[in-house]
Amino acid sequence: MSMQRALISVSDKTGVVEFARALFEMGVDIVSTGGTARILRAAEIPCREVSDLTGAPEILDGRVKTLHPRIHGAILSLPEKESHVATLEREGIEAIDMVVVNLYPFEKAVAKESSTLADALEEIDIGGVTLLRAAAKNFANVAIVSRADQYDWILGLLRENSLTLPLEARKKLAVEAFAMTRRYDKAIHLYLSEAADPDEAFPTFLNLEYERVSELRYGENPHQGAAVYHTCTGSREPCVVHAEQLSGKELSYNNLMDLDAAMAIVRDFPEPAAAVMKHSTPCGLASATTIAKAYERALACDPVSAFGSVIALNRTVDMEVAQLIHDTHFVEAVIAPDYFKNALELMRGKKNRRLMKAHFPDLSQYGLRPQKQMRSMLCGGLLVQDVDTEDVPPEELRVVTERKPTDEEMTSLRFAWRAVKHVRSNAIVLAKGKQTVGIGAGQMSRVDASVLAVWKAGDRVKGSVLASDAFFPMRDAVDTAADAGVTAIIQPGGSKGDENAIKAANERDIAMVFTGMRHFKH
Repeated sequence: MSMQRALISVSDKTGVVEFARALFEMGVDIVSTGGTARILRAAEIPCREVSDLTGAPEILDGRVKTLHPRIHGAILSLPEKESHVATLEREGIEAIDMVVVNLYPFEKAVAKESSTLADALEEIDIGGVTLLRAAAKNFANVAIVSRADQYDWILGLLRENSLTLPLEARKKLAVEAFAMTRRYDKAIHLYLSEAADPDEAFPTFLNLEYERVSELRYGENPHQGAAVYHTCTGSREPCVVHAEQLSGKELSYNNLMDLDAAMAIVRDFPEPAAAVMKHSTPCGLASATTIAKAYERALACDPVSAFGSVIALNRTVDMEVAQLIHDTHFVEAVIAPDYFKNALELMRGKKNRRLMKAHFPDLSQYGLRPQKQMRSMLCGGLLVQDVDTEDVPPEELRVVTERKPTDEEMTSLRFAWRAVKHVRSNAIVLAKGKQTVGIGAGQMSRVDASVLAVWKAGDRVKGSVLASDAFFPMRDAVDTAADAGVTAIIQPGGSKGDENAIKAANERDIAMVFTGMRHFKH
């Protein structure tokens, strides 16, 4: 397929002058439209307008330019079919070997706060999409160029191959063109769906578009393949996928899972906070006046389980916390908003430790926000739910026991309640002040979760408070906590066994607070 004629009609004109000039210098005949043609002529690049080929002017303020049999016949014809060749000769149609086209910036246009439905409709490209699909369909004979970042690669191939493009290159270009039209149609469908029913929480069709960032060494286990993707709509909040790796080995599947979970935790606390994460469950969590104190207290919750953990911090890493982390036994990865230069130099001393920069100055300013999350990929389907961002205002907490919590206990209870929603169910969190001292996670029995949390806490359990992600159906978990030295409990309430739990708390002089809200995390 020797390149003889190219149709160029682009909305994004980045690099188009240089690309067209290179094609012209190779002897390619250039055909163009309106704005693109004016730019090329201003750059002294000879070109004919589409209307010269069709004999029909652009009409309807440019809405109709390339929608013509002479254009699409030139693109869709098959040179191996005698009838097609005869038709082109009879109609005087000149074949087109390359189509260079990109689309009106629909997503960028509708993202503007001032954008109206009428504005959005004007940004729906018709001719461009049709050109893309036509040329991509006939990639065996036509090259479709859909992005400016393809220009240099294509010019290199043309020079290497005597003004021809290999079939595999044309096939790759066609795939990328169809990917563009797919994303474009999805963006329009999503916008119009929301415009038609803005109050619909869960749309009939869920538009998902992700692009592969990289393949991973393996998945959860070495025999499982894996890759990481990012959303094509971009992200306006901190996320692991868009974080910058400053040091260390390649991230693994499990690293990314733990970093994501840890980052969600520290974003949920306004004060300096640190989370030590292992297998998507915190080993320890704390808030404090400084990020160094927060990390030191979070690590103290369960330093044995923290071996091989990942750490998330919601403040910039200074020298004090950097030294603490540097001295910690085997940390897989750290993610923070940023690092002071001297702190980064110290932490880079352990070459395998992955250091991630989230590029947000204060993660606590980007607390968990109401949005949808995909929690489970099912065989043949997908579960979608709202992110659990809810908290209970202090005035809505209900004390149900004879003894009320002290002010100190209430501070600890509120911290523990915010923490427990980040722990796998059944979940029990023991806390003193604003730090966890024992965590029982992922147990089939709430009593087992309580026993585990108490065992993890050791002597620190005395004088601590307890948070449960769901209600106590029986009094046994209350008795377990009381025997260990817990002084106050916060839980959702709402069980048929509430009276027995309250009775047990009164008998053991424990303050109990009901939230009226459950925080399961499966």
